Amino acid sequence: MGVGLMRTEFLFLGRTALPDEEEQFSTYRTVLEAFPGHPVVIRTLDIGGDKPVRGISVPQEENPFLGLRGIRLCLANPALFKVQLRALLRAAPYGDLKVMLPMVSDPAEIEGTRQLIAVCEAELTAEDKAFGSFDLGTMVETPAAALIAHDLAAVTAFFSIGTNDLTQYVMAADRMNPSVASLCRTNHPAVLRAIRMVAQAAQAHGIWCGICGEAASDASLLQIFLDAGVRELSMAPASIPASSRPSALPPSPPRLRPLRSDATCPGRPLPGHFSLGTVQSPDIVWLSAGGMVLNSSCSAAPCPGLHGLPLSHVRSVI
Repeated sequence: MGVGLMRTEFLFLGRTALPDEEEQFSTYRTVLEAFPGHPVVIRTLDIGGDKPVRGISVPQEENPFLGLRGIRLCLANPALFKVQLRALLRAAPYGDLKVMLPMVSDPAEIEGTRQLIAVCEAELTAEDKAFGSFDLGTMVETPAAALIAHDLAAVTAFFSIGTNDLTQYVMAADRMNPSVASLCRTNHPAVLRAIRMVAQAAQAHGIWCGICGEAASDASLLQIFLDAGVRELSMAPASIPASSRPSALPPSPPRLRPLRSDATCPGRPLPGHFSLGTVQSPDIVWLSAGGMVLNSSCSAAPCPGLHGLPLSHVRSVI
């Protein structure tokens, strides 16, 4: 079990006051303690002009999607960002915490975050408050991040490619504008080339690379992602059954490890090579084959296995 992505902006939206350090720490700790011994990936605050939050001043922008959002906004408001980073550091001892930065375009943004983390660690030490460490990963959503993927891979622990934003930025086509909808498609050669660049950079530097966004559930792209070196897919639970059917998968998956004899899932052992059977879990599970991960909603119901793919482990996500 584990958490593939926790969106922290939901702690900030729809309220009159910003969550303080104690509230954030309590929330992160609760999630970590719910998944002992398993990774929990938490994304730092991802808001901007397109997702205004009461209490956070964001300048009026003609194009907020190209403005002050994600890590840009956080670094421009260090006091706000430090509250979240301190809470994450304090929660880290309670589980296997991994933190991901959204909307990265330059290694300086990762370095700026690390500098703030160092400041927070010094403050917590001076205050005699316990804290731990976490892996710092990067969301690849901008063409800049894709083009300098090797530079980013040298200073980050993992990649997650946000195909929704990456596609619209590479194609210069607003995904919410029906007039250019035909251009905003992840299967365009330019977008696929960017994804391959990122995945190959991750492989070269020994870090893992995943994909989140609508494209993750596109079965026609699964073989392309595998060949590129992607080893994780994150998608809406309702999309999993179609992606898990034999017809959605490559007939002879490349580079897959054999089934581990000790592989288990919540509630019962894995029955074998072809199916998971019934998984006793109230949440979502990741089905992993040789590092290739698919998310699936099971909830103590028959769960389609990855027919023909040897499963290496299963874990829940929220």
